[in-house]
Amino acid sequence: MKEILIDSLENIEVAAKEFLMQKGDSSVIAFYGGMGAGKTTFCKAICNVLGVEDNVGSPTFTLVNEYAAEDGSPIFHFDFYRLDKPEEAFDIGVEEYFYSGELCLIEWPEKIEQILPDECLKVQISVLDNGFRKLVF
Repeated sequence: MKEILIDSLENIEVAAKEFLMQKGDSSVIAFYGGMGAGKTTFCKAICNVLGVEDNVGSPTFTLVNEYAAEDGSPIFHFDFYRLDKPEEAFDIGVEEYFYSGELCLIEWPEKIEQILPDECLKVQISVLDNGFRKLVF
């Protein structure tokens, strides 16, 4: 089990870079954490580190946003908060994304737990009493 501590927003991209180095070969990454834990902010930091020039925000209403990394490879960013049942994810072709080999960043994976790939990297983001964020994966 690995841990990364984020002590401030000023250091979030340093943490994102460290995370990318430590995540291994996982391309499907599920971010668990309550509302306000920093899931979207951390996904944005990952995208920034990878050279995404587009505005990165939570795909709450579209369910998925696609960004281009600096090297041209796609990054898929999901937010499943609004789903009532996992089967709704199939409507956007989630399997094609997950098995594409491209980076998939997932917020609210609890909503589709049953259909996550076995090799999905699960990351818990929690807010500590001092306001720091802790990632455990």
